Amino acid sequence: MSVTNVDTVEKFNTLIGSSSLTVVHFSAEWAEQCKQVTDVLKELLKLPEILASGSQFGVCDAENLSEVSLKFKVDSVPTVILFRNNKQIDRVDGVDVAQISSKVKTHSIGKAISEDIPKQSLEDRLKTLINKHNVMVFMKGTRDAPRCGFSKTLIGILNGMGIQYETFDILLDEEVRQGLKVFSDWPTYPQVYVKGELIGGLDIIKELQGNGELESTLNG
Repeated sequence: MSVTNVDTVEKFNTLIGSSSLTVVHFSAEWAEQCKQVTDVLKELLKLPEILASGSQFGVCDAENLSEVSLKFKVDSVPTVILFRNNKQIDRVDGVDVAQISSKVKTHSIGKAISEDIPKQSLEDRLKTLINKHNVMVFMKGTRDAPRCGFSKTLIGILNGMGIQYETFDILLDEEVRQGLKVFSDWPTYPQVYVKGELIGGLDIIKELQGNGELESTLNG
């Protein structure tokens, strides 16, 4: 499943008529921040819980679909509006990644969890996540689009070594973001785990690299 390009009023009306959650990003090509929001929606779509909920995601050019923008009072981009059964149920104006993620999950995952998916405890979820890959990086953003200087530097180091790893964007999940700090007693991000064990943050990675110990540490 991908983010649908909504380029006509007819396509827009069909999309928001669904009984499942429909998330529409009102965007503009000239606005760099809109790309960030679209990237966030793409990452949210990868979450198994959201896939299970049947939620739909779309992006439309706010200027090209000016009739729709006027109807829903979209006067700036990016704007993300959540719909169900042709009705607006929530919205986020501007680049607020945490709010977008939280509201999308509240309206889609919440329903899926309550109806279909037994709720997993936070501790069990964190244990599953840190063991998802031999090397797991919890960071702000993704490997392709880091959203802080520390995360960008760390990804540069790992890519330069040719290490296989997976990432988790903590900006998309406030529960994991706060819970992992307590779980591992490490207050900052990024965090690197090897086979479920915390190695540390960027400073530790740099120290290991300087001592020539990084490759052996990451290979476990």
